[in-house]
Amino acid sequence: MTDSAPRSDPASSPGPVARQDEGLGVFDKALLDRCISCGFCLPACPTYALTRQEPSSPRGRITLMRALESGDLAPDDPTLAEESSFCLGCRACEPVCPAGVEYGQLLEQWRDHQWQGRGRPLIARLLMAAVSRSWLLRLQGLVRRHARERRPASGERERPVSLMLGCAERGLYPSVSRAVRELRPEVAVPAGQGCCGALHAHNGDSAAGAGMARALGERLPGTVVTTSGGCAAHLAHHLGRDRVRELSEYLEATGHRPSGRVTVGGRQARVALQDSCHLRNGLGVTRPPRELVAAVAEYVELPGAGDCCGAAGTYAMLRPDDSRAVLDPKLEALRKLDVDYVVAVNPGCLRQLRQGLRRTRSRTKAVHLAELLAMAARSEPEAEPGTEPAPGTDAGPAAG
Repeated sequence: MTDSAPRSDPASSPGPVARQDEGLGVFDKALLDRCISCGFCLPACPTYALTRQEPSSPRGRITLMRALESGDLAPDDPTLAEESSFCLGCRACEPVCPAGVEYGQLLEQWRDHQWQGRGRPLIARLLMAAVSRSWLLRLQGLVRRHARERRPASGERERPVSLMLGCAERGLYPSVSRAVRELRPEVAVPAGQGCCGALHAHNGDSAAGAGMARALGERLPGTVVTTSGGCAAHLAHHLGRDRVRELSEYLEATGHRPSGRVTVGGRQARVALQDSCHLRNGLGVTRPPRELVAAVAEYVELPGAGDCCGAAGTYAMLRPDDSRAVLDPKLEALRKLDVDYVVAVNPGCLRQLRQGLRRTRSRTKAVHLAELLAMAARSEPEAEPGTEPAPGTDAGPAAG
């Protein structure tokens, strides 16, 4: 666990400030009032599992939010700062909530208030500044050679499906977008793409995040296909669910039939899958990626596949000790399964898994779903996953 700020009980916080009948206006009151404090969320919360402390659960954090809104806790209370940071934002509490609490939106509103100015972690500020510059994103793509748009033939109509290039993925894992084009050449890759804004929304600037999502939607014609579960959830919220498809959803909807098999040492490869938190908890997508894996390999269900891996966008950099504590049980589960590959559907999860597997010297390799399907289609039994980032560059966030 990190020791960035002491966890304390709200009762021991600095004296209460004056109440305001209408509240401070930090939160959407209708969202905040929906929580009935039933506690169904506690077993689903990874940070509560680490601490067994009520303030580190969704119910406890909503209690803190209410105390902030009512003025019972001062805005600079250290418990507020700690718990707004300690939360992974995985939204695992949402599917199990009988009252339908939209915790992800409440967390964004909390950080919009809590993470202003110097209250926002420096690393988050730097990353947000970097992904806000489209020219910088395009530059890393030139170096790393992500998928490019071919020049359309004379008279060819603009295609109605656009591949979104993730801001971190295009530099760290360019083989992912190339694999998508290998699988589905009809998918367009429009130039000049910026960030979708998920990084901003999760780090205290949801207004900018919403604007970036809308701007990207204007640059990408037709259906937007993304290889990032976190970006899919963010874009779907702002562009509409009918316009946005995560890769496995798109492949299923268009009747894609995976070809070939992934083998290792002459036998069928054993492959597990790690869910993207936002894809699973935000959009409810779990079946399509599993069926695609099972079509090209021996699928093995990973115990706790739906539990957060600890990547959580910038979380792994802001709170590395806590991130590792969340990941370690998953690495142990993978060790016991002894699978050949573990598939990710989000670049942040891919980075987290690869780093953890290297640290534990596991023989299991982490690959993106697009890479696995392309490996099968090429029928390269012993093929390695896509090009690794150059030494020293395997860092950076991805939403999810």
